[in-house]
Amino acid sequence: MTTVSERQWCAVRHSLRTSAERFAELVRAAPSPAAMVTAEWSVAEMTAHVAAIASMYSGRLANRGAAPPGSPMAGLVPTVTVDTVAEYNEATLRQFTERRPEVLTNQLLTDVDDILRFAELLPADLPVPWLGDARLPVAGVLAHMLNELLVHGHDIGTALRLPWTIPTTDAALFVDLFLFNVLASPGRLVPSATQYPDRMVSVELLSKHTRPAKVVLHQRKVSVEPPDGQCDVRLRFDPPGLDLMLFGRLSRARAALTGKVLVTGRRPWLLPGFLRVVRLPTNSVPRGHSE
Repeated sequence: MTTVSERQWCAVRHSLRTSAERFAELVRAAPSPAAMVTAEWSVAEMTAHVAAIASMYSGRLANRGAAPPGSPMAGLVPTVTVDTVAEYNEATLRQFTERRPEVLTNQLLTDVDDILRFAELLPADLPVPWLGDARLPVAGVLAHMLNELLVHGHDIGTALRLPWTIPTTDAALFVDLFLFNVLASPGRLVPSATQYPDRMVSVELLSKHTRPAKVVLHQRKVSVEPPDGQCDVRLRFDPPGLDLMLFGRLSRARAALTGKVLVTGRRPWLLPGFLRVVRLPTNSVPRGHSE
């Protein structure tokens, strides 16, 4: 896991609080909690999904990263992969049954306050077990919670034509604190890597808003290394654009055409195959989504 700077630690806590408040305001501005955001989820269901994650993280950080005793979903967490996250989310929603937006947003804000309060008592780089037995630092857990708010706020805003922005600095925190850390210690989260050929493929990720890193797929394992100028693919990116692309909200073609990502390198044609293995879970895109 990477070292978390004091600047990043302060920034992710501040952004998590302000994004939770923005998300709550967005949900309350929705014309109806029954309005559909994706083919499967309404505003109420998507809000419940985000609130359930906040509740889970609040309990975990209160227990120094371990699942609280008696947690009904604790047994499923180590076995989740990018291919089974949807099933895990649906199981979570069956456990988390509240659907009233006012209650959900109040609970979300309370749990985010608790997350921040418990996080201040822990080292920012304390390893925490995550989905698929991956490992994240506490700061990475906060960055993931921040990104849940950002991406699902984007979903609701897109579907209902309500204003929502993903600040570049917030998306950069997601890349630095969550993405690079989860790829460095993916556990069982990326099971299809076991079916990839033995040849090494390396992708350098570069942005003026994040630290440079090289993600390597070799001998069916994923690792993150410092860039050394030797790579198959060089991907320069705008953090919000990369974030939305990785979660299926922005197509690769549109990301390239709009300059959100720029792909170069000696073997750029290897990127699509690489991304079929080194990928993040994607939910349904919002209704009316044109990207």
